[in-house]
Amino acid sequence: MQFFLDSADVDVIKKLALTGLVDGVTTNPSLVLQSGWSFEEALREICAAVEGPVSAEVVAADFEGIVKEGLHLAKIANNIVVKVPLTFDGLKACQVFCVEEIPVNVTLCFSASQALMAAKAGATFISPFIGRLDDAGHDGLHLIHEIAQIYRQFDFETQILAASIRHPLHVIEAAKLGCDAATIPPKIFEQLIKHPLTDKGLENFTKDWAKTGQKIL
Repeated sequence: MQFFLDSADVDVIKKLALTGLVDGVTTNPSLVLQSGWSFEEALREICAAVEGPVSAEVVAADFEGIVKEGLHLAKIANNIVVKVPLTFDGLKACQVFCVEEIPVNVTLCFSASQALMAAKAGATFISPFIGRLDDAGHDGLHLIHEIAQIYRQFDFETQILAASIRHPLHVIEAAKLGCDAATIPPKIFEQLIKHPLTDKGLENFTKDWAKTGQKIL
């Protein structure tokens, strides 16, 4: 399973990329606002820090605008993935980008039928927002299950990128359901590694080792 960071904070991305566990990055207008960075400057820095795909979202809503912005964003770096909304115009633009061999992340997916249409349009990634579905009283992980069933049935190459991750269990359950990737806020990325029993065990081992009076080097 691939782990993407859902962030536009360049400093945080650079720090976590050093772990060797970051496969890519996703950004969106809200994350850019939080970061305080210039959008294109942030994208250049992120693309230089991470070898994998970096999703850059268009803000236009019409077909012509999406295509124009997407072609511009794709020129920023070789690992840019153009991120488009799951609308008629977004899916039409997705097909244009496919012809140009530009990878596409179709975002804001909330139903299996939407995911099916995105796959037929040639999306590289489909981003089901499981946390937002949970917030609205639905089962976000069930959507992942439905999409995975459909994609396996018809051998679609579109990768399932679990988005709107709220907690580590979302990541684990998405992995169990066969998600290709998850895009994770930095805080939750770090939580995947940490456990209080690990910290307690390490503390005990350190104390016991000190009592031996020995050194390894």
